[in-house]
Amino acid sequence: MDRLAIAADKLECTDLVTRVARAIDRCDAALLKTLFHPDATDDHGIFAGTIEEFIDWVFPVLATMQRTQHIIGQVLVEVGGDHAAGESYFIAHHAISAPDGDIFMIAAGRYLDRFERREGCWKISHRQAVYDWSSEMPLTDKYDRAGSGPMTFGMRGSGDASYSHLAGRGFSTS
Repeated sequence: MDRLAIAADKLECTDLVTRVARAIDRCDAALLKTLFHPDATDDHGIFAGTIEEFIDWVFPVLATMQRTQHIIGQVLVEVGGDHAAGESYFIAHHAISAPDGDIFMIAAGRYLDRFERREGCWKISHRQAVYDWSSEMPLTDKYDRAGSGPMTFGMRGSGDASYSHLAGRGFSTS
């Protein structure tokens, strides 16, 4: 197979991984749905089911959190025709509201993804989360998000600065 075509396939699969992280952090269910085949499945350990069921499960969980940020590290993708397998390292930061004081929780691990190209389009057909470690401590975020200072803060949804930044330059935010 052509090395350039393989590299392009790997890049498309890697792009899916980063867009899933973006969809989760921006709480963009519509975007998340576009990244998986309709019959895709997800296994996060505490949840296992279809992608539709995952979306129905994960967004209420995210609603209990003030913010999340999923950092994607090295991504390994092996391509074989219209199928690919990937391992992507992640560090996921969670600012969680709790009655006894807000918590900063970090989970680190890897996503094991199966990708399929159907009708010329790569999407995820299965994701399994593998957890390597976690840490929890009191949340010590010092930013005054209520103030109207010169800083731009990230937010969930299409009001986040990244949406207008990308769309304003003709790029798709999905």
